[in-house]
Amino acid sequence: MIPSHSKSYRPELDGLRSIAVLAVVFYHFATPGFSGGFVGVDIFFVLSGFFIGRLLWVELSQTGSINYLNFLFRRLRRLAPAYFLMLIVVSVVAYQVLLPFEYRFFGKELISSTVYLSNIMYFREEGYFDIGADSKNLLHTWSLSVEEQFYIFLPLILLLLSRWMHAQIWVIAALLATSFIACVILTKVSQPATFFLFPFRAWELLTGVLLAILGQRQNTSWTIHATVSWLGITLILGSIVLMPAGNGFPGALALFPVLGTALLIINGRHNNIINRTLSHRVPVFIGLISYSLYLWHWPLMTLSKYTSDGDLSVLQKAALICLAVVFAWVSWRFVETPFRRGAVSGKVFLSGAAIASIFTLGTGGMIYLKDGAPGRFPDDIRIHVDAAGDFLQDWSRCETATTGPWAQIELCPIGPEGPPRVLIWGDSHTRAFKEGLEMAAWEADIPALIIWRAGCPPLLGIGKEEDTATPMQNDACAQTNAQIASAIADLEAVEALLLIGRWAYYAEGTGVGRDAHININLFPMPDSPVTGATQKQILASAFAHSIETQSVNFDQIYVLRQVPEIAWYSARDTARRLVHGHLDTAKDLSRIARAEAEIRAQGADGILASLPETATVLDPWPMFCDQEECSAIHEGRSNYFDNNHITNTGARRVRQLFEGLFQDLQEAG
Repeated sequence: MIPSHSKSYRPELDGLRSIAVLAVVFYHFATPGFSGGFVGVDIFFVLSGFFIGRLLWVELSQTGSINYLNFLFRRLRRLAPAYFLMLIVVSVVAYQVLLPFEYRFFGKELISSTVYLSNIMYFREEGYFDIGADSKNLLHTWSLSVEEQFYIFLPLILLLLSRWMHAQIWVIAALLATSFIACVILTKVSQPATFFLFPFRAWELLTGVLLAILGQRQNTSWTIHATVSWLGITLILGSIVLMPAGNGFPGALALFPVLGTALLIINGRHNNIINRTLSHRVPVFIGLISYSLYLWHWPLMTLSKYTSDGDLSVLQKAALICLAVVFAWVSWRFVETPFRRGAVSGKVFLSGAAIASIFTLGTGGMIYLKDGAPGRFPDDIRIHVDAAGDFLQDWSRCETATTGPWAQIELCPIGPEGPPRVLIWGDSHTRAFKEGLEMAAWEADIPALIIWRAGCPPLLGIGKEEDTATPMQNDACAQTNAQIASAIADLEAVEALLLIGRWAYYAEGTGVGRDAHININLFPMPDSPVTGATQKQILASAFAHSIETQSVNFDQIYVLRQVPEIAWYSARDTARRLVHGHLDTAKDLSRIARAEAEIRAQGADGILASLPETATVLDPWPMFCDQEECSAIHEGRSNYFDNNHITNTGARRVRQLFEGLFQDLQEAG
């Protein structure tokens, strides 16, 4: 049932909600023309601020106070029933389809979503091996967490200012301005923080609050001129169609959808085609179910994509969107509406909410503590299931200095305490080998130090442009390498250097097999002795320059030959396809003909073969290959995480590679 028009009801704002939720839904389903559909969340923020700000200000102005607990109870009654229904249903489905690593992560999601802190968790869950956004089945709850945090603080702020009603506007305006300025400045430094965290999104919600209070105090008619509505809808639709996704948002870019929403609110009562269209039964209906539609569309998409073999087809996406609308209507009609109208007493509702919270918290904790319940799968699939999660490591000894020669560089000691005698420097392959390196250091009783940066060759005199990295990350590679080279003299006890990298990737400029679409371009830095007309020549020159430069600081220099790349293997993808019946056997994916692997590696291997005699190359190939083929599987366990990174199991198995390095230091000691 669509509400009748009343003095306080604003049907055009329900219509605006429909634009917001459809923008988000179509964006998440990668619909052409909705590249900026994520701004639907910003529209929701402004609308939420307006509705809640109006509600609280009216209560405060009429009674002189705000019943804080009653307000929170009403919010809980409005939002919790549909929310917990979604959480419980998704939990049941997740048990059936998610692999242990993703299921373990889902346990964390479930806990943080239950207590409306998921935005903080997602902000902190960045990492090189972190699962992709479309594998985070409760990712959409981040915005709901921001709103809930807003509901906690706004009434307290208004109550604090209740004795100085005339100052409310100025204080809220000041908070809005502070939040906006911080958002703009910090987006350039830490975009995830400004995207996920409440203090940097507060200005969007406070925009709505400010409009609500000004409107109520001035008893505005919410009508100015048709031009205002046209400008507002242009800003919103332009943002949905043109807004670029990426590290520049929110920042100042969020001002466009926020301003557009504010203009439509200000002029919402004006009789023009924009407002009449927004007030039509269809957009109003979609606006009414928008909360439930937002709740259901994301897990429907992520779980369907997770169980499919490849990308979803256009027909599949259309069917899922329709299914999300059906779920949303059922949830709105039979869950949201009855509870909002008091279908059960307050005590019964609070008891049910408490039970649901305990259930989701307990379920999430159990999933996490049981490591995602790997026992659900048969042994032949467990080979790949186990490898998919076999990269978690203890980096608690790492420290990042804020001043001095090592400022802002993470230094990770391994082995016994003491000044490091070995420096291990490299890219993400260094992290992959960490468990084996650490065992070797402990067994030799020699302290060592690890420094690693993903996608950054540990060589001097070159820069890189990688299409999977941000411009800031690309620039930081050469800058950090130069800083490390200058700071090495500070390590007085260090005697040996071990360089680790995905050398074939740097030599060829592209990935291989399943990651053949990624590219990296190396180039000589200004005033650097590195030269070369081709990528291989530049890499060879950078190696020669680096070995020559570092020979002054190190008695021994070692370079680890890259492990063979198993072009089409991924433990996660292989396990997922086996579990969901899209693959009968993983045998062909988990191995590669040695001749094919050597062709891929020949450019990098040629460079390593021509290194000065002062450098020793460590070769892991005999541990992964025989004369005919190279394989990810050894003694019934997968030693590869993806097509070029080994697992912790693989790293521990090949630790003997480093025995010679540490033994030489033992003898020298």
